[in-house]
Amino acid sequence: MKIDRLIGILSVLLQEEKTTAPELAERFEVSKRTINRDIDVLCKAGIPIQTTQGIGGGISIMEGYRMDRTLLTSKDMQMILAGLRSLDSVSGSRYYGQLMEKIQAGSSEFVSGRDSILIDLSSWYRESLAPKIEVIQNAIESRHILKFTYYNQSGESTREVEPYYIVFKWSSWYVWAWCKERKDFRLFKLNRMDKVMMSDSMFVCRNAPTPDLSTEKVFPGGIKVKALFEADVKWRLIEEFGPECYTEVEDGRLLFSADYTDMDNLITWILTFGDKAELLEPKEARVRIANIIEAMRKNYRRSL
Repeated sequence: MKIDRLIGILSVLLQEEKTTAPELAERFEVSKRTINRDIDVLCKAGIPIQTTQGIGGGISIMEGYRMDRTLLTSKDMQMILAGLRSLDSVSGSRYYGQLMEKIQAGSSEFVSGRDSILIDLSSWYRESLAPKIEVIQNAIESRHILKFTYYNQSGESTREVEPYYIVFKWSSWYVWAWCKERKDFRLFKLNRMDKVMMSDSMFVCRNAPTPDLSTEKVFPGGIKVKALFEADVKWRLIEEFGPECYTEVEDGRLLFSADYTDMDNLITWILTFGDKAELLEPKEARVRIANIIEAMRKNYRRSL
């Protein structure tokens, strides 16, 4: 995109004393004529760029303008590169890798020291996630309807949506989109999406709000939970809810208290602890867990 190239050219000029049109053309994979037009656009935007001909000539920003040659500090650049690496970890293309190469090539002296932050957003599902993310990105950029099969507690359905944002939250990937079936904005989890494809139909961009992903909005609570846990699963309670979520009782067990939003998720979560947990409240969930355990006992007795 032209705006990306203009920003890239400006970044190079801020980091280097001087460069040439052929060097910029090779770096950004365009013609020399295109670079000359870009330089003209930057000049019209008020950036005092000067060009000199002959041996030792080239393109540079006027010396008097350079009170501070860097828009970014070395730490800033390290954070940008860390962010790009994180996106590259789930990318299905070479785009972010090539972008990192361009940035590092233009600022090798500027980027110093070892990387202090390494972010990998990939998961066990990387092989299936990367193609989905690439299709969704293309659909967002070209404003094409997205089609997919979606699986949730109520079953499976075919959805057509207008995609607006790809979201990484709660250790999972989602797409924020206008659902044609529900006539509203919805958050769809990528791991529950199958046969994701961009249709030929285009859509007119709505005034799409950014998704409110605050804890209060998505997990409003309302279900008061009390449970007893064995001490050897303390690490899970701390990891998932923090060290303030429990108190130790006389027999050494941990009395857990919290607000939960979804009853089904609460029951599933408690069951993952096996015999290391006993749910005390709410009573409704306690009864449902007892029924599940009894049904499981019957299932396993059949195989004995």
